Amino acid sequence: TLEKISSDAELKESNKVKWESTQRRVREICEYAHSIEQPVFIDAEESWIQNAIDLLATEMMEEFNKKEPIIYNTIQLYRHDRLEYMKNSHLEAKEKGYVYAVKLVRGAYMEKERERAAEKGYGSPIQKDKASTDRDFDLAVDYCLNNLDTLSLVCGTHNEKSTYKLIEMMDKMNIAHNDPRIWFGQLYGMSDNISYNLAEAQFLVAKYLPYGPVRDVMPYLIRRAEENTSVSGQTTRELFLIRKEIQRRKQVVVRDKGRARAGIIPC
Repeated sequence: TLEKISSDAELKESNKVKWESTQRRVREICEYAHSIEQPVFIDAEESWIQNAIDLLATEMMEEFNKKEPIIYNTIQLYRHDRLEYMKNSHLEAKEKGYVYAVKLVRGAYMEKERERAAEKGYGSPIQKDKASTDRDFDLAVDYCLNNLDTLSLVCGTHNEKSTYKLIEMMDKMNIAHNDPRIWFGQLYGMSDNISYNLAEAQFLVAKYLPYGPVRDVMPYLIRRAEENTSVSGQTTRELFLIRKEIQRRKQVVVRDKGRARAGIIPC
């Protein structure tokens, strides 16, 4: 149904019922979130169903983001058309008088997207290389920071360079670390060294926790590790930091046991 909506195909009656049900359920979630002032991040998916998701997200933002950013849509910058889409969506939000809220990510379905495009004979929606993705991601962050009067941002990245760049830009523009219009986001269990240090420095951080049946969650996490080169490239460093922390804790335990034997009670 999402694919048919996204391609403007004619809907069967069963599709219409499913779409109306989907709209109703999403609205119930967003309405409740709005009532308790709890932000909702609507994730991005494959390009052939994304138009329908964008439609839902836009409808929800228009209804519930009148004063504060409650509903966030996700922009995958490994698609070559998403930077322009984000800018146009922001301009539309300004015209209609609601806060545009966006989560920026690089993307997670690169191989699947390219394979499907080759199989069905249409141009791939994916950037030609990682450098192009990084360029558009940085440009998107820059655009958001220069439009904070009408926009809120979640920077969803495990990339240290992107994180440092946003920090430097915020400091240069004298934006407070805990400005509610700017959040950082990482997957739970990945890049915790980035998340914890950001939080320690008073930046706002969201940890994204996938949950569900193991058969669904594990392939999801494996895809993220395989397709997000920034995660793969930092795995060795993360393992080093984990081993270092384990060693530190062992030394603390040994030290405390030694003190206890000597009759020294820690304060």
